[in-house]
Amino acid sequence: MHAPVPDPRDRLIVALDLSSVGAAESLVSRLGDTVNFYKIGYELGFAGGLGFARELIADGRKVFIDFKLHDIGNTVARGVASLAALGASFATVHAYPQTMRAAMEGKGASPLRILAVTVLTSYDEGDLNEAGYAASVAETVARRVAQARAIGIDGIVCAPTDAASVRAALGPRGAIVTPGVRPDGSDAGDQKRIATPFAAIRAGADHLVVGRPIVASPDPAAAARAVLAEIARALS
Repeated sequence: MHAPVPDPRDRLIVALDLSSVGAAESLVSRLGDTVNFYKIGYELGFAGGLGFARELIADGRKVFIDFKLHDIGNTVARGVASLAALGASFATVHAYPQTMRAAMEGKGASPLRILAVTVLTSYDEGDLNEAGYAASVAETVARRVAQARAIGIDGIVCAPTDAASVRAALGPRGAIVTPGVRPDGSDAGDQKRIATPFAAIRAGADHLVVGRPIVASPDPAAAARAVLAEIARALS
């Protein structure tokens, strides 16, 4: 028997980087069944997005809450418990050991998957140096992945350019989620370490977060289908 062909829709996460629930509702409506997985970050989250997340989940969609939590352990644990009760599929925390341990405690036995953010895709060596880090991007990512694996974190968020090295360090079980994905010909925007959907999947990414190339497109559904086609080609 042949193994079932993976559904590319399970791999694409569209970032709802929009300023109102109305705009998000309109985009989701335009995308229809083309997309089944959505990310909600600060912009929409602080404009009523958590209520919209409940609606998406009730409608059978998957939701990724990308608030990159980082605080004292008790605060992180209680916040993650609330996201687990919401029914979110993914939630992010910064990859600091105390924060990661608290998040894993907070999710309990729920199916919520905790993703640790290593180094933001908008950061390069100069940005780390400015922030006081002596280690390089690669060294910082490697250290944080090793700590995340030891803690038993569910997955890693990293730049697509780091996906291959993260997969080698993380092993086959953890999920790798990559923002900074730009189809050929797309504007990089404020991202510095980017790759195409095809390259990101081939490098070991499990899920791709795509925002502006789809959200800002005059035909979001067509833009999403183009990304899905690249994912399918990489999976085959």
